[in-house]
Amino acid sequence: MINRWDPFRDLSVLQDRINRLFNETSSRSETAPDRAWAPVVDILETESDLVVRAELPGLHRDDIDVEVTAESLTIRGERKFDEESRDKYIRVERPYGAFQRSFSIGVPVQPDKVKATYRDGVLEVSVPKAEEVKPKKIQVNAE
Repeated sequence: MINRWDPFRDLSVLQDRINRLFNETSSRSETAPDRAWAPVVDILETESDLVVRAELPGLHRDDIDVEVTAESLTIRGERKFDEESRDKYIRVERPYGAFQRSFSIGVPVQPDKVKATYRDGVLEVSVPKAEEVKPKKIQVNAE
């Protein structure tokens, strides 16, 4: 039996696979309240501090927990989903639920002087370096 070559058949198979891939991705995004998530962060180092900025839109200050040890900084929290309105949503792409991010500090710090502020959906944690880590200016005397 001889099969006739159809150049569009392979294209049709490829299109079916792509459609299945997008359908799987789409159905996953519609169940975002069940998906784990982690907020994005920026970490910068100044002469005297380590500063961590985490994007946490939609959270209340009481839903955020910051913990500092000599070795690490941990940010925990939870974005709560409105379960009462679950069946009213057409699409849900924002992730919900508990999260945790931990970062190794790598330099001696002053944990008792850490400050955290939350404004416009951004958490900023400022971790002061220990005095022995900060650069010290040495005066040079002439003889």
